[in-house]
Amino acid sequence: MAEKSEFYEIDTGIAEVLHEPDGSMVLLVNGVPSSHIVPGDPERLDFEYMRWMVDFIDDVYAAGPKDKARLTHLGGAACTMPRYFAHAWKGSRNTVVEIDSELAVLARELFDVPRAPAVKIRVGEAREETDGFKPATRDVIIRDVFTSATTPRNLTTVEFYGAARASLSERGVYLANCGSHADLKEAKDELAGMVEVWPHVAAIADPPMLKGRRYGNIVLIGANQPVEATPELTRNLLMGAVPAQFKDEAWARSLAAQGVARRDPEDCKPDTEGPGV
Repeated sequence: MAEKSEFYEIDTGIAEVLHEPDGSMVLLVNGVPSSHIVPGDPERLDFEYMRWMVDFIDDVYAAGPKDKARLTHLGGAACTMPRYFAHAWKGSRNTVVEIDSELAVLARELFDVPRAPAVKIRVGEAREETDGFKPATRDVIIRDVFTSATTPRNLTTVEFYGAARASLSERGVYLANCGSHADLKEAKDELAGMVEVWPHVAAIADPPMLKGRRYGNIVLIGANQPVEATPELTRNLLMGAVPAQFKDEAWARSLAAQGVARRDPEDCKPDTEGPGV
């Protein structure tokens, strides 16, 4: 049981910070758990999907270079992942896109987020910012954006994936935290769009989730180069508090075949003069 709870008004509603007995903090946005951090210990990741992402990214860049890596985090909240990479990948540059300016300020005040250039917080809407990224200017993109418990549709379309891929380096990887229900419809539809853009796709989740037994998190991966489960990655995924599996391209494409790719409405394409969706 949390020791105490604090509430803050932010642009998108109410942020609640729970202070746990072990000194860790949980950030809830409008009642939905969004981040977990331990002040002074940026390498502790209690949300399992974050651990899976880190295991995969660490494996992809096992041979480096990490000190000059350019990571973009779509969705900030308490900046748990940027804090991790700023600390574990010394010299890396982390850019956070957060739509809520008050939440961005709160993160700086409460969660010991490193200053720029280690972690730069850019206030903006994730899709509009992604559409404006310059080609080949980042190595990793992590999408972790939710409105309540749902990812905004404009961050799940073929056009969004195209903009994200265009901004990545040749070795670049894209990871998305996809909240999916028991039928895996969200994952199926997202993968159906991703296979139209990415030459290589994969996924990570725990076995009950992969079998469609419950609602949960599934990490979707898009890459410019082939990705596979190395022995180190397989071992690390199995060692967590919630053991997970890496599912290869054949599995991901099979799931994609059961989905329907999403597309932007015609009047909201990036080349129009109006704002994004």
